[in-house]
Amino acid sequence: MKKYVFPYFLFLAVAIYAQQANDSIATNRLNEVVVASGRIDLPLSENSRSIQIITAETIRQSGVNNVADLLQQVAGVDVRRRGVDGTQADLYIRGGSFDQTLLLIDGIKLEDAQTGHHTLNFALPLEVIERIEIVKGPAARVFGQNAFTGAINIVTKTSLSTTAVLAARVGSFEQRNGEATFGTSNENSSLLAHYSIKSSDGYRFNTDFTNHNVFLKGQFNKTTTPINVIASFSDRKFGANGFYALPSYADQYEETQASLVALSTRIQKDKWVFKPRLYWRRGQDMYLFVRNNPSLYRNLHITHKVGASLDASYYSDLGTTGLGIDLARVSIDSNNLGERERFVTTLFAEHRFQLLGNKMDITPGLAVSHYTDFGTQFFPGIDIGLAISPQFRLYGNAGYTYRIPTFTDLYYSSSTSIGNENLNAEEAITEEVGFRWTNNKAQISMAFFNRSAENLIDYIRPTAEGPYEATNIRKVNTQGIELEVKTQFVSGNQPQLFTLGYTYLTDDVDQINVDFSLYSINSLRHHLTFNQVANFNKNLSLTWNYKLGQRPERDAYHVFDASIRYKIYAVELNLSVFNIFDEVYSESNLVPLPLSNGTFGLRFAF
Repeated sequence: MKKYVFPYFLFLAVAIYAQQANDSIATNRLNEVVVASGRIDLPLSENSRSIQIITAETIRQSGVNNVADLLQQVAGVDVRRRGVDGTQADLYIRGGSFDQTLLLIDGIKLEDAQTGHHTLNFALPLEVIERIEIVKGPAARVFGQNAFTGAINIVTKTSLSTTAVLAARVGSFEQRNGEATFGTSNENSSLLAHYSIKSSDGYRFNTDFTNHNVFLKGQFNKTTTPINVIASFSDRKFGANGFYALPSYADQYEETQASLVALSTRIQKDKWVFKPRLYWRRGQDMYLFVRNNPSLYRNLHITHKVGASLDASYYSDLGTTGLGIDLARVSIDSNNLGERERFVTTLFAEHRFQLLGNKMDITPGLAVSHYTDFGTQFFPGIDIGLAISPQFRLYGNAGYTYRIPTFTDLYYSSSTSIGNENLNAEEAITEEVGFRWTNNKAQISMAFFNRSAENLIDYIRPTAEGPYEATNIRKVNTQGIELEVKTQFVSGNQPQLFTLGYTYLTDDVDQINVDFSLYSINSLRHHLTFNQVANFNKNLSLTWNYKLGQRPERDAYHVFDASIRYKIYAVELNLSVFNIFDEVYSESNLVPLPLSNGTFGLRFAF
């Protein structure tokens, strides 16, 4: 415990420092950010759901280098990493599985019909992200089936404040990263282009990687009917020592590709707003059980999703009506899973009533999805909010959610994991109540949630030996509490930020005796995050992050990271150190994460 004495004293010093700060100067009001992930656009202050916003400025000050590490700083979001720099990571919200969390880019749903292991393959470079919207709780009524426990929408930038950004970074394990971002804009159009490459020799045997990212976004005809075009491509090659199967299998290897092309616009006519989209998503996954012996065991999966959606909202004296339709053809071509496809049609409808002089809002809604292989399902839900004052808001929501099995859940077959064609779809009823208090200097939010799930799909085995088999656990009840405190203040004429988050949850697995589970009963029971951004002057800042995590039947782990930035005109130097105190821990499949390591980089904007 002695090695944590200094950080705890530092924690106390920061709290005292915040109390002594000059609080007469207001900072930016985060609650005024308009959340665009639904059909009804609302400021955060008027939403009746648990939503967190990570802005571009917060991203710049976070000290991290990728989306996976960034989301680690959000309580209630469990990113289970294997390796470094986000090479492979699974995304969980409030104890759900990685297949139950939906990722979107500019409102485009990117679920993978093969497996949710590849969700974060689509995560974009931080330089092109305007903000990240994190929706926790029942979201199937808004997004469809894969938003079982929540959704994360990455909103991309439309332009740069400068003409170009060049960055380079080196670090432990022979990390070598370079990226270039260019932007141009005029009155009627804009163009944003990004390329980056990341590589490392690995932090232990067979954990090397090489990643490439390309991103393009064009906005045309801005003065009349804007047309947005985005294209994204990610290519990852990495050694996967113990990433899958048994932790002792050290020679695994994987190559993945994630591609997205989308076309969208926004049309406003009288009281109507229309948002049509066309998109194509492609995923490719090549897995080798033994890296240097492809003939022993090799899987190749290629997935496609071709979709079209139309969201609409209508504003009247009776409130705001949101409507939507989403059509998608999903297919896979795999040497293990075979050739499979399904067509999904989803209809959305909701209406926001405002009562008591607009102090109260009630938003009932319904989504209806038809799957060619699992029939028709209904997702009703309701949001209720009450503004006690301009600063204090009570809210509650409830909804039914549903997730059909992935192609991997149904058809996969290997010596370590077996699918199950007789699986039933997952379903759950989720309730949440909470409050949000906000002024110009601080934000406090708290939520209590309960999720009663039936037929939850987990991979289990009766003994320590033998393969995991996809199984419907009869019933899992998940309960929890979540707290976030955020203060923004000014000290020495410089903005400062303090964030504290905590999530506690418990899973009650009923009518089944499971000793060996991959996912469902391995949630973070305690999840505490702390972040402090200290700006000493306009050129020098320090960021440090703390995370406590504890899973059932495991010891808690404590991880401290720190980053310092110094800006000289257009050049920014940054030094980041991760896992400062050499904490020994793992987040997934008993894969040990690196001990103390760091990166040094420079960023040039012109």
